[in-house]
Amino acid sequence: MSVLPLVFTSGWASGVNAYAVVLLLGFFGATGLSDEVPETLQRPEVLITAGVLFLCEAVADKIPYVDSAWDSVHTLIRPAAGAWVGALLAGQSASLSDLAAGAIGGSTALASHAVKAGTRMAVNASPEPFSNVLISVAEDLGVGGLVTFAIFYPEAAAIIAAVLLVLGLITLYFLTSRIHRFLRRRAQRREERHLARRETGPPG
Repeated sequence: MSVLPLVFTSGWASGVNAYAVVLLLGFFGATGLSDEVPETLQRPEVLITAGVLFLCEAVADKIPYVDSAWDSVHTLIRPAAGAWVGALLAGQSASLSDLAAGAIGGSTALASHAVKAGTRMAVNASPEPFSNVLISVAEDLGVGGLVTFAIFYPEAAAIIAAVLLVLGLITLYFLTSRIHRFLRRRAQRREERHLARRETGPPG
């Protein structure tokens, strides 16, 4: 059976929460629930590192503006993780070339990361903090549920991931104005901080 559906789903999930993907796949491999997971993802140091970073993301992802800063840092990390996991999965099954799997996993992760980061910018355009928590919890549950589902029903999970990705991109299009508002506010805060530093600086 081709590993392509699992590569695609793990790529989508990596764009949302790469550490959760590594942690879940490693767990399923280490417990023997799946033979598709390479040994690299099952190594204790990989699981421990992924677990610690997952906890860091679980906190940062629920704080307004901190979540967007975290997303900015992970603009390269999440696609790279998606490509890495995809290549490892392909190497384990030998049903898809490593290069193709890496390209699929990385590009899918980049697209879903763009949806996640853009959605957070739109949410941060509002002053209340509760939306961040609700969206973060929904994302964590979605990633956990879909990756788990993909282990047992990879084709069905890939279809769900594709639908979620398309819906996310459509939603992102309609949130463009709110994203611009967030970027304007962030630029304004930076300018205010810059002016404050100049005013409190030592006299010339």
